[in-house]
Amino acid sequence: MLLPQEVVEKIPTAPLIEGPMEVLAVLLGFLGLLFWLNAHPRYQSVFRVVPLLVFAYFVPTILSNIGLIPVAGDFVLYTYVKTWLLPASLLLLTLAVDVKAILGLGRNAVVLFLTATGAIVISGPIAFAIGKGLLPEDQWDEAWRGLSALAGSWIGGGANMIALKEHAGASDSIMSIMIVVDVAVANVWMAFLLWFAGREKHADEAIGADRTSLDRVREKVAAYEAEVSRPTDLGSLLLICALGIGGAVVATNLAGILPPVGSFIKGFTWVVVLVSMFGLALSFTPLRRLDGVGASKVGSVFLYLLVTTIGAKAEFSEIMKPENTGYVVIGAMWMFMHAMILLGMRRILKAPIFFVAVGSKANIGGAASAPIVASAFHPALAPVGVLLAVGGYVLGTFAGILCSALLEALA
Repeated sequence: MLLPQEVVEKIPTAPLIEGPMEVLAVLLGFLGLLFWLNAHPRYQSVFRVVPLLVFAYFVPTILSNIGLIPVAGDFVLYTYVKTWLLPASLLLLTLAVDVKAILGLGRNAVVLFLTATGAIVISGPIAFAIGKGLLPEDQWDEAWRGLSALAGSWIGGGANMIALKEHAGASDSIMSIMIVVDVAVANVWMAFLLWFAGREKHADEAIGADRTSLDRVREKVAAYEAEVSRPTDLGSLLLICALGIGGAVVATNLAGILPPVGSFIKGFTWVVVLVSMFGLALSFTPLRRLDGVGASKVGSVFLYLLVTTIGAKAEFSEIMKPENTGYVVIGAMWMFMHAMILLGMRRILKAPIFFVAVGSKANIGGAASAPIVASAFHPALAPVGVLLAVGGYVLGTFAGILCSALLEALA
């Protein structure tokens, strides 16, 4: 998915469309077209091969990298969508969740989550040992320090990355390169996970995976939706929007005054945890019946818009810079080995591909990405991503320190 150097050089410095509302119109129009094509008999064979979510993720990447829309991560629309629509979507997607069924998913979720953590710890040093020849020898000392910080990010998240940066003594210059590697490699892996979400039954049938617990959750949700389904009315839609946006506002304000839990749960992580708790609490009230008039569908609209903005922020032109190439190759090998170890353990356990996807993103993406991937498999599974992501924050620094020691020994 890398853009040729000659294309990169021709990308304009300012995007052709740069107003927030204009970019929003482009993204919503693109999503509308995508869903229309998905429903058209002529194009359904295409979406059976490449799931809709992959298009929703990568087409905005192309649009931003060729200069049509902004690529900057701090673009006001992208920041707004993550800050407000992600929490709102999580609340609405968890509104009708069956907590008992979620808790009954079994051991595979935990085993594959821990396997994902262990795979990052092991694969990083191996990738560094194989790929350090791509770097000048006088950069090896700085490289292991930067890769230590990357390990923190890929096991927990941003807070863990900073903790490992300080632990390893990584400089600001190497951190800027690690951020490029983090975004580029993790975004490509996320695209694969979204592809799995669109082909999960085929992937599970191929190894005879036991889908009983997952299918039980889906069946309960489907039965409940059929029971409460009724025509949508204006009052219900307004209440749904009020709950979603209102919950995001309340959670954001509470997160601003709640003390951090160590270095793991603070800031935006508090927001994600709080809105998920709000959604779970409301699932025990009559408001749960709002799913029958479209609560999860409104949440899915927010979710799809979030996916397009994540894709648009993937600045792949940075990968083409010569000083970044060796680090990107090491990061790519690291992620490849992580994926192979996870898929191998999945085959041993005969576990659904869902547990690979959510276990991996709970480490590599944290609380912002894990529920997105979980929701791609089914909206009712979003809380699984949140719970495992919190576990990733807890493990991130400790497992990252172990990985850092191995990297230092190889430097």
